[in-house]
Amino acid sequence: MDGNFTIALDAMGGDHGPAVIIPAALSVLESHPALKLILVGDESILSDTLQTSGMERSERLRIHHASQQVDMDESPAHAMRNKTDSSMRVAINLVKDGTADACVSAGNTGALMAMGRFVLKMLEGIDRPAICTALPTMTGHTWMLDLGANVDVDSNHLLQFAVMGSVLSTAVDGTDKPRVGLLNIGEEEIKGNEQVQDAAGLLSRSHLNYTGFAEGDDIFKGNFDVIVCDGFIGNISLKSVEGVAKMISHFIRQEFGRNIITRLAGLVAMPILRAFRNRIDPGQYNGATLLGLQGIIIKSHGSADKDAFANAIKVAVLEAEEAVPIRISHQVKSYLQIEGEG
Repeated sequence: MDGNFTIALDAMGGDHGPAVIIPAALSVLESHPALKLILVGDESILSDTLQTSGMERSERLRIHHASQQVDMDESPAHAMRNKTDSSMRVAINLVKDGTADACVSAGNTGALMAMGRFVLKMLEGIDRPAICTALPTMTGHTWMLDLGANVDVDSNHLLQFAVMGSVLSTAVDGTDKPRVGLLNIGEEEIKGNEQVQDAAGLLSRSHLNYTGFAEGDDIFKGNFDVIVCDGFIGNISLKSVEGVAKMISHFIRQEFGRNIITRLAGLVAMPILRAFRNRIDPGQYNGATLLGLQGIIIKSHGSADKDAFANAIKVAVLEAEEAVPIRISHQVKSYLQIEGEG
């Protein structure tokens, strides 16, 4: 990640705003000497936070003023109409005009999706954007989409998601032929609703490395590089994963704290427990990409801490380096041409 890229940060977004985003930005700048960051938001607040952090503006870290911010519970329609000078909208505009190579926001997901689609537009051949992120598996990670952008989709949308996820897997992980799975209630061909059945047919006839249906537990086994589903199922799956991780951590702390003997055992096991926590920590995988747009937008978790938001910035840099939107565009055009000739 040594490319000379510029990333715009929605510095007012998320649950914590500048208090988390500025320290995260500074930590990423230290590890990426050629990177430039633009803090988008209220100039006076950002300047004060920088001073409190003992830092100043520089050629690599500058402030772009925005007079508004999008509230976490604000409706996307209201934000679109009334928040044209919000930190979120201005950060996306910087990508649109070429000032920034990507933007990162921990703000309102619906508003971010709506503004991204309105400002950057969709890639040719892609009907809807999809939220995609990496989830840990027994062998590494798998890319899963859609995670909440589209509650209702048809089989063609699922096919488009599969194309985009495959391109992302190849670009980021170097996987030659990513194994694509379609999330379903069983592995048998007769399982699933009409939407899933139709999508399976399209995927089977495509040039993608489609390897069949994936059940819920397959997400973590490592048998698939890409898992495709609609946003309703995907979002529930993601939140379930986060909930299980928190529950396991809670139970482990509870058991080791029962008495003096278990507390001593906990001290002995601390290195293993810390390593386990790091492997399942959602913050390690923070930074979901909004695939299908003519530009790069990375969505950070709203409650992300400094390290988690820093991870989201690194995802933006990586996707800029690999020119993910351009690669998706080429792949989609190639696929459409093949289908047309068929």
